[in-house]
Amino acid sequence: MAKILEVTDLCKTYITNKRQNNVLRNVSFSVEEGEMVAVMGPSGSGKSTLLYTVSGMDSMTAGTVLFGGKDISALKPAELAALRLDEMGFIFQQMYMLKNLSVLDNIILPARQSKANTLSAKEKLELGKELMRRLGIIEIADNDINEVSGGQLQRACICRSMINDPKVIFADEPTGALNRQSSNEVMVELCKINAEGTTIMLVTHDARVAAKCSRVLYIVDGNIQGEYNNTGSDEKKRERALNNWLLEQGW
Repeated sequence: MAKILEVTDLCKTYITNKRQNNVLRNVSFSVEEGEMVAVMGPSGSGKSTLLYTVSGMDSMTAGTVLFGGKDISALKPAELAALRLDEMGFIFQQMYMLKNLSVLDNIILPARQSKANTLSAKEKLELGKELMRRLGIIEIADNDINEVSGGQLQRACICRSMINDPKVIFADEPTGALNRQSSNEVMVELCKINAEGTTIMLVTHDARVAAKCSRVLYIVDGNIQGEYNNTGSDEKKRERALNNWLLEQGW
């Protein structure tokens, strides 16, 4: 398969009170189309910074990130914003949605903002409803965001991430704020989306979540220390094998 994301010698440095903090240090990896990749590591290891930098939400200090063959560091701010809007989807632990819009209107907002999405306003509305039906939340379409459960809202965020048919969905702790049942429900939906061909890269601290991914990158002190390929169809065996590997990495 073709590589959708190619990262070479990526560095990210913050200067705080005249002190240099090297959060990412010469990170290199690639993600193929259709993969579901988890990023794990201790707190403060650079997991979220890696996700934000390779998706263009944060700038890099050095290195190269190719997204679909495009060097994101060479793009102008407006071009990068359009790339994120049209070709990337985002899901966060904190479910950022506009309080003055209904759940459905929040979902279709990126489609309304996109110049590349050529659907009519009616078609965008129908697509939003269809996505909500697929994720089993159509009954909350007209609700305010404070009238639904956390699990429902996170599934709405998944719908929003899919509205412009992205090449990759980036997810930062997508189950971190959910209980066990809601977490399982959200991961079932993400696995379905991945099985249908959408590439997913997610940050997680939960081995149960990572065990559902095809590959795990383990990052320590801004470096990728190890890489693990999940194999086999038995979910419990995958989880046990991954946990054993994580312990070897110092998890």
